[in-house]
Amino acid sequence: MELTTHHAIPTGRMWRLYALGWFAYLCLLIMALQVDDLRAGRFNWAVIGQAMWTAPQACILALLWPLSGWLERKRPVPVLEFLLHAFNACFYAIGSYALLFLVTGLKQALSWYVWPVLYGMMSYGVIATMFHLVRVNHARQRQALAIQQAQTLLVASELNALRNKLNPHFLFNTLHSIIALTRRNPEAAETALFQFSDMLRYVLDTEKSGSDRVTLEDELRFVRNYLELESLRLGPRLKIEWELDMEAAGLPLPALSLQPLVENSIKHAFNPHSRPGLLRIRTRVDDAAQSLTMTVGDDGPGADLAGVRQSNGLGIRTVERRLQLEYGPRGALQIDTAPGAGFVVTMSIPFETA
Repeated sequence: MELTTHHAIPTGRMWRLYALGWFAYLCLLIMALQVDDLRAGRFNWAVIGQAMWTAPQACILALLWPLSGWLERKRPVPVLEFLLHAFNACFYAIGSYALLFLVTGLKQALSWYVWPVLYGMMSYGVIATMFHLVRVNHARQRQALAIQQAQTLLVASELNALRNKLNPHFLFNTLHSIIALTRRNPEAAETALFQFSDMLRYVLDTEKSGSDRVTLEDELRFVRNYLELESLRLGPRLKIEWELDMEAAGLPLPALSLQPLVENSIKHAFNPHSRPGLLRIRTRVDDAAQSLTMTVGDDGPGADLAGVRQSNGLGIRTVERRLQLEYGPRGALQIDTAPGAGFVVTMSIPFETA
């Protein structure tokens, strides 16, 4: 997974809006300064020269952007930041109009000049606030991105942990079955070891690829190898019924999604009993729900559903947790069982889009 480490604010669009805003303000100011002339049906071009005094003001106020960045890095106490802005606002307002007043002369009462100064302070406040909000918004975006990346890392770590649980779990149980077969039928055990090598290659290939995605066809081939190995041990007791949707063969799913469900039925429906049993494996494409549905069921002794949910079994619980992490509410695992009524697990995986 690639993490985003570039946090620079994309200022191009902001500066375009800044320039456009000042241009709109300049046009409005020009029109306001010659309302009387326009009512008389004439346009006073000299007013444009007077209004252009706002251009250097726009350039000076643009310096508030690096100032806001400095304040963001230093993080002064709010009172100190307020006093700094208040001083700068007064300095800017008085300084920006002092030269103009000296050039044109102080022809009005002193109280008349208070309004331009207050207007300059207000302009400073508006621009400073705008730049501050831009930086606050970007900081929130960075924080949201950091939280999202942390959550993604957490999910990825848990998925890897779950996968690392499944692999040793499968290896241990399969080796245990081969050991049990060795004591009764050494020749069958040798065949089982070759079968096991193909299964181990499947697990190692998914590890080497760095992705746990396989096609349903690959997962079914792995399950067939596993069932052939178990058939050497269980013999005629194990009967298998397949109902496969050929359209689903190329659909992707996490590796070791179906095999733990099959292994669960083998463990609880066949191992403790000597009577024959039927294992049903079904796959189908649900176009309406845009999902792949896989069902593994047996006609074994079943179990109490509440007890199953509270058990410490690794297989089904791990598969269900993987579905939750990878697909959220779109992935589902449903268990249908009762004492004496067999055990059926139905798993739904949504179609993945590129």
